[in-house]
Amino acid sequence: MTKPGPPRPPDQRSRNHDWLSAPVLNGNVSFWYRQTGFPERRPPLDGDLATDVCVVGAGFTGLWTAYYLKQAAPDLDITVVEREFAGFGASGRNAGWLSCKIAGSAATYAKRRGRDAVIALQREMIHTVDEVISVARTEGIEADIVKNGYLTVAHSAAQLPRLRAAYDHLRHWGGQDLEWLSAPRLAERLRLDGALAAYHNPHCARVHPAKLVRGLARAVEAKGVRLLESTPVTAIAPGRVDTPFGTIRAGRIVRATEGFTSGIEGERRTWLPMNSSMIVTQPLPDELWKRLGWEGQELLSDATHAYTYGQRTADGRIAIGGRGVPYKFGSRTDRAGQTSPETVRALRRILTGLFPDTAEAAIDHTWSGVLAVPRDWCASITYDPATGLGSAGGYVGHGVAATNLAGRTLSDLLLGRSTALTALPWVGHRTRRWEPEPFRWIGVHGMYAAYRAADRSESSGRTTTSPIARLADRISGR
Repeated sequence: MTKPGPPRPPDQRSRNHDWLSAPVLNGNVSFWYRQTGFPERRPPLDGDLATDVCVVGAGFTGLWTAYYLKQAAPDLDITVVEREFAGFGASGRNAGWLSCKIAGSAATYAKRRGRDAVIALQREMIHTVDEVISVARTEGIEADIVKNGYLTVAHSAAQLPRLRAAYDHLRHWGGQDLEWLSAPRLAERLRLDGALAAYHNPHCARVHPAKLVRGLARAVEAKGVRLLESTPVTAIAPGRVDTPFGTIRAGRIVRATEGFTSGIEGERRTWLPMNSSMIVTQPLPDELWKRLGWEGQELLSDATHAYTYGQRTADGRIAIGGRGVPYKFGSRTDRAGQTSPETVRALRRILTGLFPDTAEAAIDHTWSGVLAVPRDWCASITYDPATGLGSAGGYVGHGVAATNLAGRTLSDLLLGRSTALTALPWVGHRTRRWEPEPFRWIGVHGMYAAYRAADRSESSGRTTTSPIARLADRISGR
């Protein structure tokens, strides 16, 4: 049997768009790995193995779980098994938002557990941002971290009341130190075309995701955790993890596979793998940065329905992301991170709409990845002592920080501890499975088509939220 070797994603460069002044690297996992280089692969599983704890998936969730579990119980034999290499999935492809945002709907959590439980979760998320920064410092992980919060901006009349509602919503559910910014005050931080107002949340940091996840993998390994790569998992059952190269026996097993969960036997409809895409410019000249501002390097999002997010990178680029083609039929995922030309064009329009001065800036790289979306858009952490099976995920795009809190919580659960973390409302949260195909594909694509139509309507002068967007909310079930 031939074991998987190092990744050889296609190096495809698009040369047929007249708005590009240089070829665009498409895929190759992500721009972040283009900067760091791909890590050398660790050995795969080689025959049957017995271990105390087996963690499936070496993204942030799996690595943080192993990190805190080994810290709390050094004598435990812990194995993390990964199909590709540590950080191959969303952990190494995301926008670098180390954010206090709750991974899910506060109102949905509160229906079952009450407002106080949601406020406790928000408080822990705020602490988690500083916890990650502290661990990076302790472990010597240099990940371009700058903690100056994030800005969410309204740049149309219809977005303005929606922005205010989002601001009030965050305050109601325990958001702290939020600041409302008028257009002139926003311009002191960042000059965006047509911006009407914004709010600033200080509890967020810019990070380089590949540097962070690679450093965390090294730290986990240094603590004595066994990290097996190039080892696909085909099935998980009480006491066993099946792979083509042997069976791993463990009394406690954690599934931490996020957007790739649908590839595991029996999990096809558990979480939907939502596709998200990014572009990054070449480094911008100093004179352009003087016009744009953004000296604080805050993270950036806006009040559109289709969702936009971005950062100013440590080397002076702008990275902008959005949903693009949101979902592939049958919950399929692609390994190389290829992005369609239509999505690249759409992201380019978002970039130049926000920053008209970037119209001549070349796009250097585009890539895509998948994040996990539960049917009710709420993350969950589970552990059943009777079967020894646990899981965490469904972060709906807010996982860079949430994974750390999940890892600490799973550590407590696996060790049988009852703590403030194990009482949080996402622990034991249950949601129904996604609809079978073709209803799943129709629903998701219909939802995002409606959101994009609503954004077009609002950008053309509509002064109130489009009813098309309310239709999309009903389709999503949020």
